[in-house]
Amino acid sequence: MNWVRERREPMRDDGTKQLLISGAGMVGSGLLCVVLLVTVLGGYTHTGATTNSGWFALIVAMMALPFGGLLLTLGVAKWLGKRGK
Repeated sequence: MNWVRERREPMRDDGTKQLLISGAGMVGSGLLCVVLLVTVLGGYTHTGATTNSGWFALIVAMMALPFGGLLLTLGVAKWLGKRGK
């Protein structure tokens, strides 16, 4: 029997994996900063963090969570789009 073999195109790297990895890493580091701020670095009040290292953790968390969330959302959207093809 002559089996017809399908030619598969090599998968192109479109950056989905990099978006997912970097987005998850940034969200994870932001969450780690929040947990450290609340548990180890003195906590926070309505005016902000109570220690200098707490302020640093708060600034990193406020930068990493929104930007990492956007990267992760874009990566998931691209992954779902590739899955549907």
